[in-house]
Amino acid sequence: MSAPHPANSVLDEIAVEQEFVDQVYERVDVLREEADENRRSGFEHHRATVPGAQFERDVFVYRAARRMSDLDSQHEGLVFGRLDFDDGGIRHVGRLGVRDAEYRSLLIDWRAPAAAPFYRATAVDRQNVSRRRVIRSFGQAVQEISDDLLDEDAVDRLPVVGDGALMAALGRKRTGRMRDIVATIQAEQDAAIRAPGRGATIISGGPGTGKTVVALHRAAYLLYQDRARYEGAGILIIGPSDVFMRYIGRVLPSLGEETAALYSMGELYAEVNATRQDSREVAGVKGRPAMVTVLRHLARQAAPEAPHELRITVKGDVFTLDEAELVAVRATVFEKESRPNHARTEAGRALLVALWRKVKPVHPDLNPAEFSRDVGSRSEFLKFLEAWWPKLDPTDVLRWGSDVHRLLSAGEGRLKRHEAVAVARSLEADDWSIQDVPLLDELRHILGFQEKEQGRKNRIASWGGISELATTQDRYYDRGERVARDAFYADYAHVIVDEAQDLSPMQWRMVGRRGRAAGWTIVGDQAQSSWPDPDQAAEGRRRAIPRGKQHRFHLSKNYRNSMEVFDHAAEWARPRVAELDVPEAVRETGIAVEVENCDSVDLTVHIAALTKRLLQQVEGTVGVVAATHRHAEIASAMPFDDRVNLVGPLESKGLEWDAVIVVAVDEIAALYTAGVGYVTLTRATQRLVRLDVN
Repeated sequence: MSAPHPANSVLDEIAVEQEFVDQVYERVDVLREEADENRRSGFEHHRATVPGAQFERDVFVYRAARRMSDLDSQHEGLVFGRLDFDDGGIRHVGRLGVRDAEYRSLLIDWRAPAAAPFYRATAVDRQNVSRRRVIRSFGQAVQEISDDLLDEDAVDRLPVVGDGALMAALGRKRTGRMRDIVATIQAEQDAAIRAPGRGATIISGGPGTGKTVVALHRAAYLLYQDRARYEGAGILIIGPSDVFMRYIGRVLPSLGEETAALYSMGELYAEVNATRQDSREVAGVKGRPAMVTVLRHLARQAAPEAPHELRITVKGDVFTLDEAELVAVRATVFEKESRPNHARTEAGRALLVALWRKVKPVHPDLNPAEFSRDVGSRSEFLKFLEAWWPKLDPTDVLRWGSDVHRLLSAGEGRLKRHEAVAVARSLEADDWSIQDVPLLDELRHILGFQEKEQGRKNRIASWGGISELATTQDRYYDRGERVARDAFYADYAHVIVDEAQDLSPMQWRMVGRRGRAAGWTIVGDQAQSSWPDPDQAAEGRRRAIPRGKQHRFHLSKNYRNSMEVFDHAAEWARPRVAELDVPEAVRETGIAVEVENCDSVDLTVHIAALTKRLLQQVEGTVGVVAATHRHAEIASAMPFDDRVNLVGPLESKGLEWDAVIVVAVDEIAALYTAGVGYVTLTRATQRLVRLDVN
């Protein structure tokens, strides 16, 4: 290795990169002015009346506005990498591609194939790279550079400075928002990011291996590779919780991509934003595959307010269908049409047939066609039909399940009484739980869409009357507010599922409907699962994902936790978690994990003192993870500081803080799963305090 270079050589190298960065920003200013001029020129064609001219105008304006958005969103830290090749060539890598006035490449987009060596080159496989340099800037000013010399023989011609970009990035404080890591993506992560978009890409790895970051950068990569396909039909990104989605919500915009749709598991049904978690017992029942049959039987029951008797007078005689006969009629209807909301016409026909069988022996001279026209047009018959066979909404039907007797009847032995009682009690709540959302979605399909599904040829018309150019953004936003367009289940071009190990079979059914013709990216670690039956969940996933080629990637390096934190978490998990995937932590801090004990009566005082101390020891954020039933007590003692977050064990998935207090990890494991306990111990980047409660 080379001897250390003097300080002025570092400053000289920074000056070299600053000169290039200035050149790029000058060119970006020119490109932005050109894009703005193009946008203004497009708007000048406002009098266009021919549909083709309107379309061309809107495309022109949209592309100009999109270019301006790209240039604006990527302004911070635009240039972050440089490659020096064996032949003396130089290639700079950045957040987007920039060409000079002669249309020669000035800056390579990080997603372009030409940028791949920045992430994939190693000392073993250099890919003709002599030196890789990471450039860190604040605004437009270059602050630091950090080099990796891949060719030992190039030491005399290429100065090497810095301590390595990855370690520098790992040492930064956490701010409560996930950062993009385009400058520090490692080779195994880059391979997963650039996997083919079609088929299914399965990304596994233990805590801290960057699975979520890889998934998000993969979305940006796919949009770059085939924008027409992935922006037109959409990329759907699904995460475990609302807290998690807010945490990752700025990553894609920071990469210049605004069109992917991000939803938590509690948001996938229209007009519902569920954040409440059911108890482990209730969640386990609601997530079973058997719930499909329970819901189907529940939907076929008569509504609670439905009449129990039909009385019709024909030629002075009263004819009646009693409750038992109406039940029999209902059964015959479902033999011909399984979807209740599509079966009202068939229900009316079946009622008339049942009545005719009673009327015919009494009035043999009556014509059946005349009977049907007469009775079928009477207001009393039509009012009965509407009350007996109403249009059903999934939310109303699921509320029927709050009646234990109805639920047990629908279960037909699939639910034990104590399970039915627990589920019924949960359905009495004023709000929906995250576990209710797939049940609502299932009922929507069981009942039948109330609106007519549009074919692909009529897609524009189905988007609410958009008459000219429509983008994916139009599908999900209305006057700046996101709206649910859940009729487009099969339209997504790609579906990304994060924390996939937690999905129940019922959740997999719901997710599967969104990607019936899509490519898939599945991200997870089975050891961190909150769903207790991995085989059941695996079968649900297999049924949800269309058959096709699968690409599997395993991430083996833990970049989040220090070695001290992760070794402690792994030691706790080994005797409790089956098939534990233990990645290699890449850094150590010398800060040991603290294990403390306290009595329940002293809990609030203890947490208050710990939180205050940790806020002094770290520059970034502090997380307190505890079972939900303890939150009210803990919140009353925590200091008022926006750097402190109190979350439940399930909500902590995918999140990270500089320092973390885990309250009663064994209790968390008992209430959820050992995998969830393992999750809570792997959220800290610098300091971990495990507080056991007696």
